[in-house]
Amino acid sequence: MATENGTPDTLLGAITYFNDIDVATQFVASIRWPDGVTCPHCEEKNVAFVASRRIWQCKGCRKQFSVKVGSIFEDSPIPLSKWLPAMWMLVNCKNGVSSYEIARDLGVTQKTAWFMLHRLRLAIQAKSFDKFGGDVEVDETYIGGKARNMHVRKRKRLQLSQRRSMVGKVAVMGLLERHGDNGSQIRLAVIAGRKKGHLQPVVRQHVEAGSTVHSDAHFSYQGLASDYVHNVVDHAEAYVDGQVHTNGCENFWSLLKRGLKGTYVSVEPFHLFRYLDEQVYRFNRRKLTDGLRFLEACASVFGKRLPYTALTGKELPETC
Repeated sequence: MATENGTPDTLLGAITYFNDIDVATQFVASIRWPDGVTCPHCEEKNVAFVASRRIWQCKGCRKQFSVKVGSIFEDSPIPLSKWLPAMWMLVNCKNGVSSYEIARDLGVTQKTAWFMLHRLRLAIQAKSFDKFGGDVEVDETYIGGKARNMHVRKRKRLQLSQRRSMVGKVAVMGLLERHGDNGSQIRLAVIAGRKKGHLQPVVRQHVEAGSTVHSDAHFSYQGLASDYVHNVVDHAEAYVDGQVHTNGCENFWSLLKRGLKGTYVSVEPFHLFRYLDEQVYRFNRRKLTDGLRFLEACASVFGKRLPYTALTGKELPETC
């Protein structure tokens, strides 16, 4: 099967279609320059294609460039015939795909696959200035391993700064807008804790004043009624009270933790936000077909870069 523009609609089709590096190059070029190839250095349209090297030469500034320049693929020796199937698997595997699986399937090292996946996660990272409205659920959870599974020295070190039950865990807040045009939509934020000063600014940043906010009875949500219609369900008594519940968020937490525990097994807090972005992307576009979800992801790879030194924390990333 194929999408309307002839691109593949299954993983098998994607692997077969992009196996030809020339086809893969022209595919990415058509997404990047739908109105014709343009020099990324001087924006000149008068360019010549050097077929033997799969690059273009600008007749204005005389510089040469490839389709990878100015994208997450830049400076990568990995061919597009491997990058594109990796993108397909990342955005279409419901519980994610591990770097070990990518390494086995594409014939690269695990370290290379890990770096590729983090670049792809940067590409699908979605930021929006639009606020949620209507009915919005807010909830929070903790993500991280159990203290009893840690090395004793690491556990003792963490216990000096955290409560025993929260050792090694990271607090994450979710805001879910119900019943949008594309189904419920969610946004996540890594937060420092569950106090009022941590939770309420996130709500006010992402939810329009006057909207209906549904939360549990956690004391840190007290005070939202001044700006919102604030409905509360006490989980000590019930989980649903008519339309007042946070079951949409609870459902998402289940999907998220299933992927983290079952696929990725161990996620460092330093990289957690990237895995959250990945799951949010798939959830918010779950109504799309695999082919259309892949095309949308491919269109977002330009104008972003993630050097290895930035990924490992040795320097600040150029694009966050």
